[in-house]
Amino acid sequence: MRYFFLVVALVCSGPAGAQQWEDRQQFGDPDAPTLLRVLSSTDTALFAPVLNDFVDTVPSVSIDYHVAATAEIDQVVRTSSASFDVVISSAMDLQFKLANDGFAARVDGFEQPEWAQWRSSLFAFTSEPATIVVNREAFAGAAVPRTRQDLIRALRDRPDSFRARVGTYDVRQSGLGYLFATQDARTSETFWRLMEVMGNLDAQLYCCSGAMIEDVASGKIAVAYNVLGSYAMARDDLVDQIEVILPQDFQTIMMRTVLVSSGTPNPEGAATFVRHLLQRGQALSTLSATSLPFLDFTRPPAEQSTIALEPALLTYLDRLKSQRFLAEWEDAIIQ
Repeated sequence: MRYFFLVVALVCSGPAGAQQWEDRQQFGDPDAPTLLRVLSSTDTALFAPVLNDFVDTVPSVSIDYHVAATAEIDQVVRTSSASFDVVISSAMDLQFKLANDGFAARVDGFEQPEWAQWRSSLFAFTSEPATIVVNREAFAGAAVPRTRQDLIRALRDRPDSFRARVGTYDVRQSGLGYLFATQDARTSETFWRLMEVMGNLDAQLYCCSGAMIEDVASGKIAVAYNVLGSYAMARDDLVDQIEVILPQDFQTIMMRTVLVSSGTPNPEGAATFVRHLLQRGQALSTLSATSLPFLDFTRPPAEQSTIALEPALLTYLDRLKSQRFLAEWEDAIIQ
């Protein structure tokens, strides 16, 4: 295997023009005859084992891996679908809309259960919960919240301890944050009560899970809500500082998805990558080669907690519904 790191400026020129990437690295032999361009919301550290496994198996292909926020990924694909070959995102709703709007190419040559794919053009490959992450020291001598109602009670009982020290996604900027929030709101009114309590405490708003996890670990904030569980659980270096909680009242679990861009100039290479991802992911998880929780396609996920890959995902992407939801969210949390 040949692997090298590509240093990238904050604003770089590339397939999508001037674009600010969170990260950009290249995997495989730089002299390989085929270069595959992958646009993804998944942090490189988590996805590197999968990428290395692919270029080891298919040495004729190298990968130019770009990391961006979920909302930015949607915009890049819509404005320049030929700029990338493969698109990976945790924002199921935005990915579904891309596929529904014709930005995803059909991929054949393997079988996947109906619940894990949409029209052979959008494919789920992981199952990842939204979690509550707390700073252990902040809850020393106090009960750690196991439900949303527990969290509401803890925040109300000790407001001085949590003022400006609670965090969650800024759903106006984060596609995944918006997905988690809308799914929470559909499930229980507790979500809105929690947002109001957090808003009264001057909630800190974040772009991404990684930043929330770091701030909880440092003590800058004491608790973060709707943090992507796979990211938090992968931080073995922070187990003494943070505790990751799967809410016991109800869970919100998203499935990370992949598609081949309809504008790709390399459809066969992109399809080969997607097939490899879907066929090898579970094996890599079993071998503990990656911390990403890949789906076992022989076992359907729990219907009540897993967000389904279906047209209902488009509900809150309707312009008027989105405007109403964001206005209500802002009223609750920005005070």
